[in-house]
Amino acid sequence: MAWFKRTKSNIESSTQKKEIPDGMWTKCEKCNEIIHKKQLEQHAYTCPKCNYHFRIGSAEYIQILLDEKSFREMDKKMMSADPLNFVDTKEYKKRIKDVIKQTGLYDAVRTGTGKINGHNVVIAIMDFAFIGGSMGSVVGEKIARAIHKSIKTKYPLIIISRSGGARMMEGALSLMQLAKTCGMLTRLSEAKVPYISVLTDPTTGGTTASYGMLGDINIAEPGALIGFAGPRVIRQATGKDLPPGFQTAEFLLEKGFIDLICHRKELREKLTQLIDLFKS
Repeated sequence: MAWFKRTKSNIESSTQKKEIPDGMWTKCEKCNEIIHKKQLEQHAYTCPKCNYHFRIGSAEYIQILLDEKSFREMDKKMMSADPLNFVDTKEYKKRIKDVIKQTGLYDAVRTGTGKINGHNVVIAIMDFAFIGGSMGSVVGEKIARAIHKSIKTKYPLIIISRSGGARMMEGALSLMQLAKTCGMLTRLSEAKVPYISVLTDPTTGGTTASYGMLGDINIAEPGALIGFAGPRVIRQATGKDLPPGFQTAEFLLEKGFIDLICHRKELREKLTQLIDLFKS
């Protein structure tokens, strides 16, 4: 039903809507700006109006950060087992198969070697699309192998974290990955190989409690939620109001938990500068 009618031929009824092809446009979650997908890609998946950082996966980070065709993936088809025969709303085995089919990923982290402006690096990039980026035994093992590769090659290690924490379907085996990855990072430090940790939205739970916060340099994207438990859980547990901006990247920088905040469009050059600094 039209809100009004006009007799002039150059004014259309409000019932007529312009059709927009599906998938060509998206809306910023922060400022509601309508952005064409091509424009979004050109801005490294950030809003050109308010700089809101959209959540992206490993494929997009590879495209943004690494030299073209330089990425060589490691341990691509490593998959989680089901040691506990875990069942919640569905069997864990079935959940794994479904997520692999949906995402084309085999677990919540992609690891490999590549180049950033000609510099060789070992890189691990977490994918939130795979069971909330949760850290199970495969994630821990792939991170550990990436660290070993970095020790062997002397290439700087970069881990881009985006995770909801430990994977409850694997119980204590998931929690063991905190000790495994931290132990491997100790060996990396002893080998004097630099490690740069990049924290994105969100980075929580066991990932924050292990390799996420152990970089020689800890970088965060603007506005990223970084913490152990989420703000809602902390508020319920303490019964107190939290400080403004609690657990945002900006709050953590002010309190000294991270070293710097870097816009995604500038991250490639910032990583290059840091690698050059470590080499000097």
